[in-house]
Amino acid sequence: MLMPSKKGQYALRAVYELARRQGQGPIKISAVAEAQAIPHRFLEVILHQLKSSGLVDAKRGYYGGYALAKPPVQITVGDVLRHIQKEPPPGQCVACGAQQSCPFIDRCAFALLWQRVKDAAFQIYDGTTLQDLLDDHAPVEALKAMGAA
Repeated sequence: MLMPSKKGQYALRAVYELARRQGQGPIKISAVAEAQAIPHRFLEVILHQLKSSGLVDAKRGYYGGYALAKPPVQITVGDVLRHIQKEPPPGQCVACGAQQSCPFIDRCAFALLWQRVKDAAFQIYDGTTLQDLLDDHAPVEALKAMGAA
């Protein structure tokens, strides 16, 4: 898994938007969807999944919405992806996730390579918090603001 699935990318963009708006109270799904170009109905499913993982809190009602359950420094990209993208079951190749069973199971020349790629990617994902993403993006936002001023 070098690149997250589309669902994983949407989940990351959703929690990033919640992190950006941390402290503003619950954020409506429509605001997250618009800010991050995520289809509204798909976002509902993703946020519900993230709520059940304990990464996101939800508040119902007119003033309701979603917020991070923890500070951005305590949530890693790996945390989000693990809750959204399930691990393939035993006997299913990391690279052949769409198949019921890999035709090369137990004799695949690439199995160890794909596992090492996945492990290396998760080492980066697990070492990157939402706060890191906010901090990395802050200079870009500051330059935009200066250009608009």
